[in-house]
Amino acid sequence: MKKESRNKILIVTIFAIAMAFLETTVVVYLRKLFYLNGFSFPLKGFLEPSILSIEWIREFATIIMLLSIGFLAGKKLYERFAYFVYAFAVWDIFYYVFLKVILNWPESLLTWDVLFLIPWPWVAPVLAPLLCTILMIIFSFLVISFEDSGIKIRFNLREWILATAGVIVVLYTWIYDYGKIIIGGGYAGDFFTLSNNSPFIEIVSNYVPLSFKWFLFLFGLAISSLGILMFYLRTRRA
Repeated sequence: MKKESRNKILIVTIFAIAMAFLETTVVVYLRKLFYLNGFSFPLKGFLEPSILSIEWIREFATIIMLLSIGFLAGKKLYERFAYFVYAFAVWDIFYYVFLKVILNWPESLLTWDVLFLIPWPWVAPVLAPLLCTILMIIFSFLVISFEDSGIKIRFNLREWILATAGVIVVLYTWIYDYGKIIIGGGYAGDFFTLSNNSPFIEIVSNYVPLSFKWFLFLFGLAISSLGILMFYLRTRRA
């Protein structure tokens, strides 16, 4: 890997760690305000509408920031995407590191967490997104290394299908729980007013995820890994 790329990776790493700390402090404040007895399931329902709207925008802004650092660090499309993915992975890892240092949370890697809120809460044990970060970092380094070697980066159709299908399967395991409540419970038509829907709030406030679809999650992770492995082996021979 070229010195220029190593320097970029260092800068992106510093940015992602600093951003993770900022994200952690926001979560610390939210938990102090809304979860005085500790953050655990069952949650106390949705946040009040004004706060929930701000949280949606904040999470969207987070993705924009990570995309921006990737765009600035890379020169070509795949390289920019690789830096974005790398920044995302480092940010996610250190987000949990800082939460552990500041709040001594999570209790274990199998502790359930709310991963994202758009369009509804994604939930999974902490270990699940951390496993994804490993693959994300590997992918990023492969792309950056190939770019440094002057090798043209291109995913063929089969590799794209495998990688994308794996991501979709993984995301499904994260959005399933609340999706089942919203869609299965017939609340989809009132989606934008759910924070004021008393029956829905009562259901959510008493909901405890009992099991995670580990087999399906690992299957999705394996499919994406296979797509990336095929990309690596084919590109290496180029």
